[in-house]
Amino acid sequence: MSTVALLGPQRHHPTLVDVFRRVGASGPVAAVTAGWEEREDEIDELTEHLGCEVVNLRLHGRTEHIFQRDPEFLAGWQERRAQIRDGRNLYRSRLHHAMEAVRGLAARPESELVAAELADALETVRDLDARHVAYVDGVQAEFAERWKPQERESVALQIERIAELMDDCDSVAFAGGHVGVLRNRLRLFGIAELIGERPLVAWSAGAMCVTDRIFIFHDSPPQGGRDPIVLDRGLGLCPGVVALPHAARRLRLDDARRVALLAQRIAPRAGVALDDASGLLFDGSGIELLGAGARRLLLDGSVREMTRFEETVEC
Repeated sequence: MSTVALLGPQRHHPTLVDVFRRVGASGPVAAVTAGWEEREDEIDELTEHLGCEVVNLRLHGRTEHIFQRDPEFLAGWQERRAQIRDGRNLYRSRLHHAMEAVRGLAARPESELVAAELADALETVRDLDARHVAYVDGVQAEFAERWKPQERESVALQIERIAELMDDCDSVAFAGGHVGVLRNRLRLFGIAELIGERPLVAWSAGAMCVTDRIFIFHDSPPQGGRDPIVLDRGLGLCPGVVALPHAARRLRLDDARRVALLAQRIAPRAGVALDDASGLLFDGSGIELLGAGARRLLLDGSVREMTRFEETVEC
């Protein structure tokens, strides 16, 4: 396993250059900025901050290139996307009702009967999360079997070019942005397999894609609150962890009931809040706190700064 650093947002308090030095990378850096979509090529600020050559892998642009030249594959991709969207909408609908039941029971005076009913209601929610991940897995597997994207000439040619670019790089960076777009491009081009033993530094949405599950969350969005949902399976390069970047801005961390419900849905994995100047470094044998450290959402609704590896894998 390569060394993997998970970081919080970098816009206001960038720590990337320190982390790349910490993992012994001097460049060139292979950068995945697909989550920026149309802004994918705007890497000048990143290059200036790192002070070394940044090789933009341009996964978003390469995908658009494939779609333009392979309309048959585009049609299959759009069908896959529609299937996942329809499944997600049904999942959201069922989840809303299940979470209403959980919240109603959690608000009742404590008793053995209420505790038993609450545990059962929460298990229903966890089952919905797991079933949605299985559904997405099934759609992805069917798409891969039918279209064999990495064997198609249009895709294989781009993978070959990406591998050639990465050959000259000593490390890899996953930036933030649109997490769904980023995750799909990482999957399409098999980037996890191309990383090899290179150190990987991922921040914001990039960090979300690296861990076991990708949860989408925002307790107070402008359009009104929605319950957190599981978007997809992550790359699983940091087992036992679910990254929650921008947690201080997007989660009501002072609301013990909401924190507890999210932590219990994520369990047995650890929900880790990654905010400005915070991060974790995995090297396959343990974990090191980076910067201001990271905080873990606990099952009792409290939020605690992490101090040792065991806290990330035990509930």
